[in-house]
Parts: sequence; structure tokens; C-alpha cells
Amino acid sequence: MTVAATQRQARALAEAGRYADAERLLRDGLAEAPGDIDLLVLLGYVLRMRQDYPGAVAACDAALATDPLRSGPHAERAESLLAMLRDEEALAAAGEAVRLDPHDAYCHRVLARALSGAGRHDDAREAARRALSLGPDSVESLLTLAGVERDAGERKAATDAARRALAFDPVHPYGRWLMAMLDAEQLKVGRSMRGLRGVARDDPAHPDVLSMTWPMRSLLSALRRWLGPAVLLVAVPALFDWWWARLLAAGFALGVAGLAARVLIPAGATPWRCLRLTPRLFRRALAGGLVTAGASVTLLLGYAVTTVTALPLVAAGLMPILWLLGLAELIGARLDDPGAMWALRNVRDQLREFRADLRDWWRTTKKDLRDAWKDPPKPQDPGSTP
Repeated sequence: MTVAATQRQARALAEAGRYADAERLLRDGLAEAPGDIDLLVLLGYVLRMRQDYPGAVAACDAALATDPLRSGPHAERAESLLAMLRDEEALAAAGEAVRLDPHDAYCHRVLARALSGAGRHDDAREAARRALSLGPDSVESLLTLAGVERDAGERKAATDAARRALAFDPVHPYGRWLMAMLDAEQLKVGRSMRGLRGVARDDPAHPDVLSMTWPMRSLLSALRRWLGPAVLLVAVPALFDWWWARLLAAGFALGVAGLAARVLIPAGATPWRCLRLTPRLFRRALAGGLVTAGASVTLLLGYAVTTVTALPLVAAGLMPILWLLGLAELIGARLDDPGAMWALRNVRDQLREFRADLRDWWRTTKKDLRDAWKDPPKPQDPGSTP
């Protein structure tokens, strides 16, 4: 099979989601044509889709060793580096890709994502618009712009770009997912959940269960921000037995109940079913957060009814637990992200190297100190010279 035929067939397999077969075919092709840049870049893409990010970077490095002046390997390498949360390296690779081929919209899209990941939202928006100018009807460029605007907090602009993209391709999986998450951020709960269920229905082998738990996550995120101050506003006047503390407690409890009903009832049973499929740490932290928040609200309501001063104080004591569970939830969500796990391994390796360097420095320093504090040799007595 020729290199061109191998590339066509492997690309068709990848587009069909058969990444393992595509990888096998590409490796067979590289055995016959080692160093072929197009096959190596496509292998990098396939490995990235299989979430083997170090392997994808290695394939792109092999392509760059053959020809460092091709933009494709740089851009594909940047994609994998972004997935591994190595934003600065990804930004450098994407910038080099644009420098080598400033008329390739794909390179500008990668640069836009890298800039957005680095928090440079204005530059990211400019790069995304540059990609769009090279192909005004490009669905991928429109979705890149939508993602950049969403990261920058511009929900209206993000929604407009996503709708334009879906007008060209109504069944685009990422476009539908992005639209559903934008609906979620605007608390359009029912529409968001319908969109996420539709995406999962079309790709049942890879359901995004974490995204479908967003109603519970958003509720807890809001409670972690303002339930603590609310409890303190009740607990402090409760210590002085001020009568209006009971009104505050009742108001806060009813407000939380209303917010929970506003978010959880339209979401239906889907988030709870998906919770069972999430990583164990995430699942337990989220469930623990819901129980802790519910207990705090119950204590506030109990104080409003009984005026027992200890109840809001106990609720205040639960707030650190709620915050710690939020941290555990964040870590648990990342445990399902191979890119984040590779980033953690990289940090671990760097810490090991630092510890080894520190040990060597201390060993050398101790030796130098011992040598410095040794008594200087006594001068030889001239009379004793033979």
C-alpha cells in the first residue's frame, strides 16, 4: 500500500472513531516509510484521540526531526501539550506553526486555544477571528471562537458563534455540547440537559457523564461561595439573641431551597444516574457536599423555628467541611482527565528532581563547611627539617 493510500485509509478509520485500527495501520505504514511526516502527524492526532498524549508528542517530535519547517507537526504537538496542561510549551509550538504557515486556519485555531488556555483572551479572540477570516463558513473556526468567548466570560458572543456553527452543521457533536454548556451557564436547565442527552445518545460509547452532573455541581459551587457568609450573618446576631436573626435564617434557608428546586427539578433523574458512573472520589465528594449543604440549611431552618443558638454555630462549623469537599470534588473530576494526570506526573517528576538536586546541594555544602572549619595545617618547625 502506498503512503497516500495508507494516509487516506487511516484518516477514514479515525473519522469513524476506530482509532486503534487507524494507529495499527499507520504504524505498519511507518514501518515501510519511516520518517514520513504526514503519517507521523496523523499518528500524533490518532494517539491524541486515544488520550496517549506523550505518544502523540513523541510522534510530532519525530516528524519535526525530519523537517522542522513544516507547520503541521508544530500545530498537532501544541494540541497534545494543551491537553497535558503544558500551556507555555503549547503556546510556543502554536506560535511557531502560525509563523511557518500564516495562511493555515487550523494553525490559527490552535494558537487561539493556546492563548485562551494561557488567559490571554484578547489575543485568543484575535487569533480565532483570523482563522475565521481565512474561511468564513468554517464550522471549526466558529466553534473555536465560541470556545474562546466562553473562556473569556462573553456568553452572548459565544452563543452567537455556536449558533452560527450549528446552522452550518446541526449535528456537530462538539457544537451541540458547547451549546448545551452555554445553556447550563445561563440556567436554561431543561434545554441544556436535553442537548447533553442528545450528544450522549449519538455516541453512547463515550458519554460525558461529568458534564451531565452540572446541575448538582453548579448548585454546590454557588453554595460554597455564599452559604458561608450567610451562616455567619445568622450565627453572629444569634449569639446576642437578636430577633431578626431568625428572619435571616428562614430567608436564607428558603432561598437555598428555591435555588435547589430551580436547578434540580428541571434536570430530572439524569444527573443522579450519571453520578454513579463518575470517578469514586468525585462521586463521594459531590454527595458529601450535597449532604453537608443540606445539613447546614436544615440547621438554619431549625434555628428559625426553635431559636436554639447552637444550631447556626454548628452550621458555621460545617462550612470548612463543605469547602474541603469542594477541593476533593475538583481533584476527583481531574482524575478522569488523562491530560491532567500526565500534568500531575510531570509535577511529581519535577519535585523528585528538585529533591535530588537539594540533596546534592546539601551534601556538597556540608562537605564545604567541614573543609572550611578544619584547623589550618601548622607551619613546619625549621629546626626539625632533616
